[in-house]
Amino acid sequence: MPLPDCRLPAVVFCALALAGCGKQGVKPPSGPLEVAPTYEVRDDPATRRRVGYQDQMTLASAAYRAGRLDTAEKNARAALKMDGARPEAYLLLANLAGRRGADAEAGSLYRKAAELAPGQGDVLNNYGAWLCTHGRAAESLAWFDRALTAPGYATPESALANAGGCALEAGQLERARRDLRAALEMDPVNAYALESMARSEYAQGRYFEARAFSQRRLAAAPATRSVLQLASDIEAQLGDKAASSRYLQRIHDEFPQDAAPNPRG
Repeated sequence: MPLPDCRLPAVVFCALALAGCGKQGVKPPSGPLEVAPTYEVRDDPATRRRVGYQDQMTLASAAYRAGRLDTAEKNARAALKMDGARPEAYLLLANLAGRRGADAEAGSLYRKAAELAPGQGDVLNNYGAWLCTHGRAAESLAWFDRALTAPGYATPESALANAGGCALEAGQLERARRDLRAALEMDPVNAYALESMARSEYAQGRYFEARAFSQRRLAAAPATRSVLQLASDIEAQLGDKAASSRYLQRIHDEFPQDAAPNPRG
């Protein structure tokens, strides 16, 4: 973005000064007047592209948060025209595509972002999460591993929790248990890790352990329908029908728009 022109003012001499300005003995300069040169300060093209990209992404993010999805997409695509080698615009467009139900497009955009930022842990984690939630849990694990080895990754507990939950989906119970416990050592109230541990323990018939993780999950974050259903199932397996029924009643009260609770035991 060009800066405003910065011109140094020319040296101005008082006309009267040239005639003496009322003072005796002052002679006008004998040679030609010297005027200070004019300077112009401008950014180079690379700087203009970088600043323009950042401006467009700021606008895109603000529009996305405000729910103005068409405007967010327009700004993100404008950012891509300025710099197509950075991942942020692809990530925002992937989120937009996912919200609109264009799952295949979202996956391609997440992958493109990951390819552009092979050393950026959060970007790799995002693509792994997309794979896992679209029936490719086993494939997602390699991307979580890459995220965890990325230098400077600020939130490895997120990738560990995702890896553990997706390993559970893939039937890799030992890895699931290892990664989930590692995530909880870093973040004891990680809701996804707690829910996944409850599901892992439940699947292996360790119902008391499953109950403990389920209760921790319910204390860590607002309940979801699936978490309450799991809690009900755990209590049913432990023989506490009253507790199981209370969780089913919560589903009825808190999620009336969903299908009827499913009593299992």
